[in-house]
Formats: sequence, structure tokens, C-alpha cells
Amino acid sequence: MAAEPQALDVLSTEHLRGDLKRRSFHGGLFTLGAQGAQWLVTTASTVVMARLLTPADFGLVAMVTTISGLCQAFADLGLSEATIQREKINHDEVSALFWINLAIGLALTLIVGALAPVLAWFYREPRIRNITLLVSLTFLICSLRVQHDALLKRQMRFGALAFRDIVSQTIAIAAGIWMAWRGARYWSLVAMPLIFNTSQVLLSWLMMRWLPDRPRRTANVRSLVAFGSNVAGSYLIYSLNRTADQVLIGWAWGAGPLGLYSRAYNLLMLPVRQLGQASGKVSVPAFSRLQDEPERFARYYLRLTNLTLWISAPLFVFLFVAAQPVILLALGKQWSGAVPVFRLLAISALAQVLLDPLVWLLVSLGQSRRLLKLLFVISPILIASFAIGLPFGIKGVALSGSLCLVAMFPWILQFVFRGTQLTLKKLGQAVLYPIAVCLVAILGGELALRLTAPQGTIPQLIVAAVALLMVYSLSLLIPPVRHEIMSIREFWRSR
Repeated sequence: MAAEPQALDVLSTEHLRGDLKRRSFHGGLFTLGAQGAQWLVTTASTVVMARLLTPADFGLVAMVTTISGLCQAFADLGLSEATIQREKINHDEVSALFWINLAIGLALTLIVGALAPVLAWFYREPRIRNITLLVSLTFLICSLRVQHDALLKRQMRFGALAFRDIVSQTIAIAAGIWMAWRGARYWSLVAMPLIFNTSQVLLSWLMMRWLPDRPRRTANVRSLVAFGSNVAGSYLIYSLNRTADQVLIGWAWGAGPLGLYSRAYNLLMLPVRQLGQASGKVSVPAFSRLQDEPERFARYYLRLTNLTLWISAPLFVFLFVAAQPVILLALGKQWSGAVPVFRLLAISALAQVLLDPLVWLLVSLGQSRRLLKLLFVISPILIASFAIGLPFGIKGVALSGSLCLVAMFPWILQFVFRGTQLTLKKLGQAVLYPIAVCLVAILGGELALRLTAPQGTIPQLIVAAVALLMVYSLSLLIPPVRHEIMSIREFWRSR
């Protein structure tokens, strides 16, 4: 009984409402800082690992992780979002959810392990069997931290989450590089996520001193499971969209081309994931507390979208313009075949950045069934686009998938905004200037590289960076742009 007051403190969110904006802002700073640090560490590890391993090594592991990633999206059954989104929840309910998560994790470990021979046959690669058996343990490990992570996010303890993520990532990457240097080859890539998730479990339990009770029949979790199941189904389909291209490439073209495609995809999408994870950790808890205030909810969403674009657009412009020197510097000459894929994938990068907040919006409003319907509609179309591009190699898949996503995006926005105070016009006003400056920066960067024709990787990077810096600096001379950037600061200062 002594633990009950502590459990109530852990589950209560009343104290968050008074300074929600300050917590969101500070949490955003913590999380962005942590994601930035993770991005630097991960990028450095990519540079090192790309020189220690071959494209085929990455391709072998990608064959398994693209499949296991689908299961990972379903692993927590959306019960972490259920814990975060629910206005009031009690200790017995969270305990019941913990045991459900553990059972799901164990079941997925057994299922994926049993699929090992099937995957080896599908890819015509016997080494896949043992890789799959080891990767399957990830599900059991991750299930132990689902509710602890959810409680940390529910309490908006973003500093603790940031510290945990950086420490776990550093430990895993250091171990992976050491293994690759010692000749472990693709096993070093297999070991990294296992070490990362084990570290996260230990740190999450230390930071959130909450212990589950045994399951009780009195715990009414049916509505939580129903909500979470819809979220989990949505995340499963969302992950299918993001991995179907790699599954098809691995099946049709083998480990080598898949290694090139997956490295180009991961190098480009790493900033997308880092920004998405940073924004998602803050946005879902904050939006969930505002679900009964539609005007304030819409205002927060538009500001978040505007801020995300001002932060992310310059980065993707630089990656698009300087694709060749970035690939050669980060991965080495043996990865030059990834350059055209990298640029083609960059076409849809900003759409990917804007897609995640739409998912959080529906989750925060409790509309998980509507999210599931949306993804059921767009998924077959996107996967069909990958299949259309498949005969043309990895460049065909990248181009067809990017164009398809960009073409569908206006309809996706209309569907999600229905029933809210958000409209395409309001969103257009929020994204007009960051996108306009982004397009001008692309033209300026391309023109600068063509006119100066710098020789060598470093000079090319410098020319591209200086050109983009000049465009963005000159954009501050435009009063509406300057006013918009200043208004972001004023927004966060206001209550």
C-alpha cells in the first residue's frame, strides 16, 4: 500500500496544465538537443561502419530488419500511446498493460524466430536464418520498457528521456564499431540494436521507479486495448509503407543493391527520424492535454509545423544539392552508386517530415480508427508505386515512391483535417515562406555549383553551404519572413 501514493503521482497529469507551453518548449529543446547529439553520433558511426563493412553486409541485415521492423511497429499494441493519451488512468490499468506488452513481446520473439527458415528461403540466402534468430530477441527486450517509457512521456520528463537515449545510443554504437573492427562483419550491425534496447530498459526502470502489480481482473483495459490496437495497426501499415521498397529490392535485386539503397535511405531519413522522434515525444503528450481545446490545439499544430519546416528544410536542401560530396565523404567511393537514389528520395523528404505530425494529431485526438482507415487507403497505392519502379532498379523505386507520396499529400491533409479547425488554407499560410525559401535555396545552390565547378569533395560542400547560407540570410530582409521567425519566439514566450 505504501507504493500507492507514488503510483498516483506518477499517473497524475493535473500539475502539467498550468505551464504546458513552458514544459513543451523546454521539452522540445531537451529532445531536439538529444536528437541532434544522436544524429552526430549516428552519422559518425555510419562513416566508420561504411568503411569497415561492405554494402552486402548492410544488405544482409536490412533483409531481416525490414521484416522485423513491421513486427516492431505492432510490438507494443499501441498501448504506450493509450497510456499517454488517456486523461485519467490508474495503477491497475497500467500494470495490466505492462503484462499485455510482455506477452506480445514474447509471442513476437517466438513468431519471428520461427520465420527464420522462411526468410532464408525467400531471399535465397542461408545466412539470414541465424541473423533472424538473434534479431527476434529485440521484441522481448523492448516489451519490458513500453509502459515505463509511456509514463516518462506522460509526465513530460523529456530531460530524462534525452539522457537515456544519448547514453544508450553511445554504448550501442561504440560496441558495434569495436565488433566491426575486430572482424565481426554483419554481426556488429545485428548486435547494435540489441545492446541499445537493453541499455534503454535498464535506464528506463531506474528513471521511472514504478513497478507493475500482478494482473487483476478488476482492471478495465478493454477501451485502452481497443484504442491501442487501432494505433498499432496504423503503425504496422505505416511501417509497411516505409519498408516495402526495401523488401522488394532485396527480393528482386539482392544484398548489394539493397545495401546501396538502404544506406542512401537511412542517411537521408536519419534527420527525418530524429526530428520526428523529437517532435513526437513532445507533441503527443502536449496535444493530448489540449484535445478538449480545439482552437488552441490547431494553433499549436500550425506552429509546430512551421517550426519543423524552418528547422528541417535547410538541412534537406543541403543534402539534395550536395548529395554527391555528402555520400562520398560519409560512406566512401564504394558507395557512389547511392548518390542518384539519395537525391531522388530527397524529393519526398519534406512530405515525410510533415506526415508524422498528422499521425500524432489523430492519435492525440483519440481518432485511432480514422488513422487506420487513412493508412488502409494510401498503403496499397504507395506499395504499387514501388512495384512499378522495381523493374528499373533502385533508382526507379526511389523515384516512383517519392512522386506518389508527394501527389497524395494534399488529399491526406484534407482527410486528416476534417472535423478540426485546421484547413489547407491555414496550413498553406504556415508553410508558405519556409517552402518558398527552400525552393529558392535549391536553385541558388545548384547554380553556384554549376558556375564555380569546384573540384574535390570539401570544396563542393563549402560552395553548397555558402550558397544556401546566403539565400537564407537574404530571406531575412523580407519583412514577412523576418516577422514569422520572430513570431515563433514570441509564441513560446506567451502563455
